[in-house]
Amino acid sequence: FTDFEYGTWKKKTESWGSKRKGKSRLIPVFLKKSAPNMNLFKIHRKETRISRTEALQCTPVKNMHVAEERLETGEILLSYPVTSRPWIAGLAKRLGIPQDSSRLKKLQLDILGTTVWDMMDGRRTASQIIQAFAEKYRLYPKESEVSVTRFLRELGKRGLIGLR
Repeated sequence: FTDFEYGTWKKKTESWGSKRKGKSRLIPVFLKKSAPNMNLFKIHRKETRISRTEALQCTPVKNMHVAEERLETGEILLSYPVTSRPWIAGLAKRLGIPQDSSRLKKLQLDILGTTVWDMMDGRRTASQIIQAFAEKYRLYPKESEVSVTRFLRELGKRGLIGLR
Protein backbone atom coordinates (compact mmCIF):
# COMPACT_ATOMS: atom_id res chain seq x y z
CA PHE A 1 0.00 0.00 0.00
CA THR A 2 1.10 3.56 -0.64
CA ASP A 3 0.37 7.08 0.54
CA PHE A 4 -3.26 8.07 0.77
CA GLU A 5 -4.74 11.49 1.06
CA TYR A 6 -4.79 11.67 4.87
CA GLY A 7 -1.88 9.52 5.93
CA THR A 8 0.52 6.71 5.21
CA TRP A 9 -0.18 3.00 5.63
CA LYS A 10 2.59 1.21 7.51
CA LYS A 11 3.03 -2.43 8.42
CA LYS A 12 3.19 -2.95 12.17
CA THR A 13 3.53 -6.03 14.32
CA GLU A 14 0.97 -6.39 17.09
CA SER A 15 2.33 -5.55 20.50
CA TRP A 16 1.73 -7.00 23.97
CA GLY A 17 -1.78 -7.82 25.13
CA SER A 18 -2.96 -8.79 21.69
CA LYS A 19 -4.39 -12.17 20.76
CA ARG A 20 -2.61 -11.94 17.41
CA LYS A 21 0.97 -12.00 18.70
CA GLY A 22 3.58 -11.99 16.03
CA LYS A 23 1.05 -11.28 13.26
CA SER A 24 1.26 -8.08 11.31
CA ARG A 25 -1.48 -5.75 10.19
CA LEU A 26 -1.76 -2.52 8.28
CA ILE A 27 -2.55 0.58 10.31
CA PRO A 28 -2.72 4.23 9.23
CA VAL A 29 0.14 6.31 10.58
CA PHE A 30 -0.40 10.03 10.29
CA LEU A 31 2.74 11.93 9.56
CA LYS A 32 3.04 15.68 9.67
CA LYS A 33 4.39 15.84 6.15
CA SER A 34 1.68 13.69 4.60
CA ALA A 35 -1.33 15.01 6.53
CA PRO A 36 -3.05 17.86 4.70
CA ASN A 37 -4.27 21.05 6.27
CA MET A 38 -7.36 20.01 8.23
CA ASN A 39 -9.22 23.30 7.79
CA LEU A 40 -11.89 21.67 5.66
CA PHE A 41 -14.81 23.24 7.43
CA LYS A 42 -13.46 26.75 7.84
CA ILE A 43 -14.95 29.51 5.77
CA HIS A 44 -12.21 30.91 3.59
CA ARG A 45 -12.75 34.60 3.04
CA LYS A 46 -10.51 36.71 0.94
CA GLU A 47 -9.26 39.46 3.15
CA THR A 48 -8.22 42.65 1.52
CA ARG A 49 -5.76 44.21 3.89
CA ILE A 50 -4.86 47.84 3.53
CA SER A 51 -2.14 49.69 5.34
CA ARG A 52 -2.76 51.98 8.29
CA THR A 53 -2.10 55.13 6.27
CA GLU A 54 -4.46 53.98 3.51
CA ALA A 55 -7.15 53.23 6.09
CA LEU A 56 -6.80 56.67 7.67
CA GLN A 57 -7.19 58.32 4.25
CA CYS A 58 -10.52 56.55 3.62
CA THR A 59 -13.78 58.38 4.07
CA PRO A 60 -16.37 56.64 6.28
CA VAL A 61 -19.83 56.73 4.71
CA LYS A 62 -23.10 55.96 6.52
CA ASN A 63 -25.27 53.11 5.23
CA MET A 64 -28.43 54.49 3.65
CA HIS A 65 -30.55 51.73 5.26
CA VAL A 66 -29.68 52.91 8.77
CA ALA A 67 -32.30 55.09 10.48
CA GLU A 68 -31.08 57.43 13.17
CA GLU A 69 -33.16 58.92 15.95
CA ARG A 70 -31.85 61.59 18.30
CA LEU A 71 -32.90 61.10 21.91
CA GLU A 72 -33.57 63.93 24.39
CA THR A 73 -30.21 63.20 26.05
CA GLY A 74 -28.45 64.11 22.80
CA GLU A 75 -27.48 60.53 22.05
CA ILE A 76 -28.37 58.75 18.82
CA LEU A 77 -30.34 55.53 18.47
CA LEU A 78 -29.52 53.66 15.25
CA SER A 79 -31.97 51.16 13.73
CA TYR A 80 -30.77 48.86 11.00
CA PRO A 81 -32.22 45.82 9.21
CA VAL A 82 -30.83 42.40 9.99
CA THR A 83 -31.08 39.47 7.61
CA SER A 84 -30.85 35.92 8.85
CA ARG A 85 -28.36 33.50 7.38
CA PRO A 86 -29.72 31.33 4.58
CA TRP A 87 -29.34 28.07 6.47
CA ILE A 88 -31.22 29.49 9.46
CA ALA A 89 -33.99 30.73 7.17
CA GLY A 90 -34.21 27.29 5.55
CA LEU A 91 -34.37 25.57 8.93
CA ALA A 92 -37.07 27.95 10.15
CA LYS A 93 -39.06 27.32 6.97
CA ARG A 94 -38.86 23.54 7.48
CA LEU A 95 -39.95 23.87 11.09
CA GLY A 96 -42.86 26.10 10.13
CA ILE A 97 -41.58 29.15 11.98
CA PRO A 98 -42.74 32.35 10.26
CA GLN A 99 -39.90 34.46 8.92
CA ASP A 100 -39.93 38.14 9.75
CA SER A 101 -38.04 39.67 6.85
CA SER A 102 -38.11 43.19 8.29
CA ARG A 103 -36.34 42.48 11.58
CA LEU A 104 -34.64 45.58 12.96
CA LYS A 105 -31.75 45.75 15.38
CA LYS A 106 -31.06 48.87 17.45
CA LEU A 107 -27.83 50.37 18.72
CA GLN A 108 -27.68 53.34 21.07
CA LEU A 109 -24.54 55.43 20.83
CA ASP A 110 -23.10 57.26 23.80
CA ILE A 111 -21.96 60.88 23.63
CA LEU A 112 -18.54 59.99 22.19
CA GLY A 113 -20.07 57.67 19.58
CA THR A 114 -22.65 60.31 18.72
CA THR A 115 -19.87 62.85 18.19
CA VAL A 116 -18.05 60.55 15.77
CA TRP A 117 -21.33 59.64 14.01
CA ASP A 118 -22.12 63.34 13.51
CA MET A 119 -18.61 63.97 12.12
CA MET A 120 -19.14 61.33 9.41
CA ASP A 121 -20.56 63.57 6.72
CA GLY A 122 -19.12 61.77 3.69
CA ARG A 123 -16.42 64.41 3.14
CA ARG A 124 -14.09 64.00 6.12
CA THR A 125 -11.48 61.27 6.11
CA ALA A 126 -10.89 59.06 9.12
CA SER A 127 -7.73 61.01 10.03
CA GLN A 128 -9.66 64.30 9.95
CA ILE A 129 -12.33 62.82 12.23
CA ILE A 130 -9.60 61.59 14.59
CA GLN A 131 -7.97 65.04 14.73
CA ALA A 132 -11.29 66.80 15.37
CA PHE A 133 -12.19 64.24 18.06
CA ALA A 134 -8.81 64.73 19.78
CA GLU A 135 -9.22 68.53 19.76
CA LYS A 136 -12.80 68.42 21.05
CA TYR A 137 -12.10 66.07 23.97
CA ARG A 138 -8.47 67.17 24.59
CA LEU A 139 -6.95 63.75 23.97
CA TYR A 140 -3.55 62.75 22.73
CA PRO A 141 -3.64 61.93 19.01
CA LYS A 142 -2.79 58.25 19.62
CA GLU A 143 -5.61 57.85 22.18
CA SER A 144 -8.04 59.44 19.80
CA GLU A 145 -6.86 57.27 16.91
CA VAL A 146 -7.25 54.04 18.88
CA SER A 147 -10.74 54.81 20.15
CA VAL A 148 -12.12 56.21 16.88
CA THR A 149 -10.68 53.43 14.71
CA ARG A 150 -12.07 50.76 17.07
CA PHE A 151 -15.46 52.45 16.91
CA LEU A 152 -15.36 52.69 13.11
CA ARG A 153 -14.30 49.06 12.86
CA GLU A 154 -17.23 47.98 15.04
CA LEU A 155 -19.68 50.01 12.94
CA GLY A 156 -18.18 48.44 9.82
CA LYS A 157 -18.59 44.91 11.19
CA ARG A 158 -22.26 45.62 11.83
CA GLY A 159 -22.68 47.03 8.31
CA LEU A 160 -23.59 50.51 9.48
CA ILE A 161 -20.81 52.26 7.58
CA GLY A 162 -18.55 51.64 4.64
CA LEU A 163 -15.19 53.10 3.65
CA ARG A 164 -14.72 54.97 0.43
